[in-house]
Amino acid sequence: MIRHLLTVSTGTLASRLLGFMRDAMVAALLGAGPIADAFLVAFQMVNVARRLLTEGALNAALVPAYWRARESDGLAAAAALAGRVLGTVSLALFVAAALIGLAMPLVIGVLAPGFAGQPTLQFAVDDARLMLPYLAFAGPVTVMMGLLNAHHRFALTAFSPLLFNIALIAVMALLLLRQQDAAHAALLIAATVGAAGLLQLLVLAVRGSGLATPLRVSFDREMRGFFAKAIPGMIASSGPQLLIVGGAIIASASPAAVSWLYFANRLIELPLGIVGVAMGTVLVPELTRAAHRDDGAAFSQTMSRSFELALGLALPATLGLMILSAPIVRALFEHGAFTAADTQATALALSWLALGLPAHVLVKTLAPAFFARGDTATPGWAVVRSLAITIAAALLLGHWFGASGVAAAIALGAWSNALGLLLRAAATFGLHPDADARRRLPRIASAALVMGGALWLATALALPSLAEAHGIVRIAALGALIVLAVALYGLLLRAFNVTTWAEAARAWRSAKPHSSNPEGSQDLRP
Repeated sequence: MIRHLLTVSTGTLASRLLGFMRDAMVAALLGAGPIADAFLVAFQMVNVARRLLTEGALNAALVPAYWRARESDGLAAAAALAGRVLGTVSLALFVAAALIGLAMPLVIGVLAPGFAGQPTLQFAVDDARLMLPYLAFAGPVTVMMGLLNAHHRFALTAFSPLLFNIALIAVMALLLLRQQDAAHAALLIAATVGAAGLLQLLVLAVRGSGLATPLRVSFDREMRGFFAKAIPGMIASSGPQLLIVGGAIIASASPAAVSWLYFANRLIELPLGIVGVAMGTVLVPELTRAAHRDDGAAFSQTMSRSFELALGLALPATLGLMILSAPIVRALFEHGAFTAADTQATALALSWLALGLPAHVLVKTLAPAFFARGDTATPGWAVVRSLAITIAAALLLGHWFGASGVAAAIALGAWSNALGLLLRAAATFGLHPDADARRRLPRIASAALVMGGALWLATALALPSLAEAHGIVRIAALGALIVLAVALYGLLLRAFNVTTWAEAARAWRSAKPHSSNPEGSQDLRP
């Protein structure tokens, strides 16, 4: 499992780093005003659709169903099931994209009610309609990624999203060179989103040919049952993005608040992507095998190690983002039309959003335990409840504290989701950390706190003296602080006897791929 997690995490890290470059260009081109707010609301809609469908979400229903068909009826039956899913999903999303395009003013009015009666509304409608082709392409991309994951071909699904960001970066680089005005630049970037989706689909279709045949459209009882499980699972897998959308609905009434929340959330998505998406992608196949064999010991051990890995990475990331919020935002986004005032507001929102990061990662770790048992409804309803809590809290906190209050409401919603799932898992199938996890988790938390204290002290001493230094010098100093903090945290984990280098090396060597073929065997047995 560790090897697969590292593969997915590496691909996700590369995609997130390119995403930072993309967002830095968006900030430089559009700033944080009405045009940026309009573009980012439209882009957020596409991003949520992307997360609902991809990045492990379809694993919630497709992988267990494909596994059962493969085990009971053979490879041909599994491929036929996949062909029906591929055809049906593709058609459904093509029709959905067309209908949403027609109703786009109403859709944007729901997502950003604060835009009503302003030119921002029409900007957002135009941008969103140009992005809509991506939604149609995301259907077959989703199914192909799920099938490749089922065959343990994680590398292709992990690295194919890079194409999306590479295409956008290339177009924005040209726009920056030509110094296009913000409104025209937003339209060109929006049009590129759909083309980027097509590029990703072509790559996956070529490499995944033969996994879904014959291609058919079907709405029979089996397909209806599949979608009844898939839709709640996709909602559950996209909890963090849906909470941001809920916050943006309230924030749209305040100028630039949508932009501040968006850019702050992009920084949260780096650690969340590295840990959370990898967990959601890899844990579903692992836990499905354990549940299929009724192997309670393997199920508990997998979940316990996942808790350790998830919180071991999320806790120091949370503290680091809170302590370094202003320097990070300044280094990444304060260029072109993005001002120092925007940096201050975005950094404050980031500090509050970071408090919800451990909760988001816990949800990404807990939800696969339900998915593996065929229960996608429980995590789905947990997200719906947390979304209601987020919107209610944002109405109050946003009124008093603006964008930072909305960010705090999003963190509150994330923790309500995580705690609700944790209590439900303990009550439903007795999920509890094993003895090793109960020993290690407090030590992991202690190591993170010590690292956070040291980072806060180093930041207070070192960064103020570099306030007037060249931007490259400040970025180098920030990078050095992050590297030193990571090194200190590793040493603290060793000093607190959480793990040893030998244990980590043994875990890596013992994590053999479950497929007998390194390129992805057709045999799904471990």
